Amino acid sequence: MNRWFTKPVVVPAALFVGTLLTIVLASVQAVQIPLGALPEDSQRLTAAPVWHFMHVLGGATFGILGPIQFGRVLARKYGFWHRVMGRVFVAAGAIISLSSLSLLWHFPDAYSVAMNSGRLLFGIALGVALAIAMQAIYKRDFTRHRNWMIRAYAIGIGATAVSMVFFPIYVITGEPPTGLAADIAFLGSWAACVVFAEVLVRRI
Repeated sequence: MNRWFTKPVVVPAALFVGTLLTIVLASVQAVQIPLGALPEDSQRLTAAPVWHFMHVLGGATFGILGPIQFGRVLARKYGFWHRVMGRVFVAAGAIISLSSLSLLWHFPDAYSVAMNSGRLLFGIALGVALAIAMQAIYKRDFTRHRNWMIRAYAIGIGATAVSMVFFPIYVITGEPPTGLAADIAFLGSWAACVVFAEVLVRRI
């Protein structure tokens, strides 16, 4: 089990497949925003188009580079491209963190109190995890850097986990989950990503 779990290809491939839907949706929105072609249920985002554009652009970049970086970490292959992509990855994560907090500020009533609290917590946590990871690499503490980058990635793709739960429900019922069920699914999905990261950190 441990050997399978830490194979350089298995986890990155699974992560990319899992984030593919979110990457595609984010990429579509990144085109729709400057063209003014957002669907009716997303028109409120026109109140903060720049921040939303930055959020989806950062999210797509984060989702694409994350599995690649993961593969290099698990394969213990570091080098020039790992460092270059790592810097872009961190920049994308910082954009996600800042833009998510800005969108929360602009649309405080878009979600429930529980969801907004989770968005605030995870938005801040992503920035903190990235800062700790960069501090660690500055001190040449590669193990700590790796572990905190894994945690940052898990926090950053939490929205993907939420989408993987909400989207099938929306397709089947025609409506997204609401109320307490939505709060539990939202927070539980994100928390599951964090738990997965901790398991991975202790296995590699």
